Amino acid sequence: MKNHYLLRAKGISKNFSGVKALQSVDLEVNYNEVLAIVGDNGAGKSTLMKIISGAILQDKGDIFFQGEKISIKNPRDAASLGIQMCFQNLALVDCLDVSTNIFLGREICRRVFGIFNILLLRRMRKESVKHLKSLGIELQNVREKVNNLSGGQRQVIAISRAVYWGTKLVILDEPTAALGVREAAKVNELIKSLKQNDISVIVISHNLQHVFFVADRVVVLRHGRRVGERIIKDTDGDEIVKMITGSEFANNEL
Repeated sequence: MKNHYLLRAKGISKNFSGVKALQSVDLEVNYNEVLAIVGDNGAGKSTLMKIISGAILQDKGDIFFQGEKISIKNPRDAASLGIQMCFQNLALVDCLDVSTNIFLGREICRRVFGIFNILLLRRMRKESVKHLKSLGIELQNVREKVNNLSGGQRQVIAISRAVYWGTKLVILDEPTAALGVREAAKVNELIKSLKQNDISVIVISHNLQHVFFVADRVVVLRHGRRVGERIIKDTDGDEIVKMITGSEFANNEL
């Protein structure tokens, strides 16, 4: 029997040189859920996600994963649990092809003479094609250099890499930023489809239209505090904007 939450963070706090980035924030992520985190710049969204993904450490608070209290000290700890974060800068290597980027840092190799590692490029390409197809992504050639791809295609590859290694929870930081309407739509469709692969998703976004399209639930942060939570089908953009801006009190949690 599954625990009620895939991930639960309790009382997360983080200070940077006296600045309170997060103040006793709670967060829950359900199984097979797309959860959106929204708020103005400086609300603490990225800080919270970096803590969950192991990029930085919290000052206070506990994190539970599948019902067990865990310690995430670095991204490797998070990855071992099946948690991956796709940052806004994507961290792709332009001069490398699609398959090499998907396996970047985790290349499939064969040891020769007990000394040399030889990249198994053919196997990596085959695995890449299989993985992309499982997500409904069709690329003409996984040997294509990333710098020849469009912005939307690059974002899809970055998300696909995170999904390949993040088998349970994937965190996406502004996945549709700077994309055109068509490319953003394709990325959003990919995000929605991840639930079919038993993967939960946390999406940080300023675009409420996209949030209402992809998310099941939304949590609002303001000035480092959690100020509200709503199920998407039970709310609207006006209510979320009021919580983001603080134009009315919104502390009545679900």
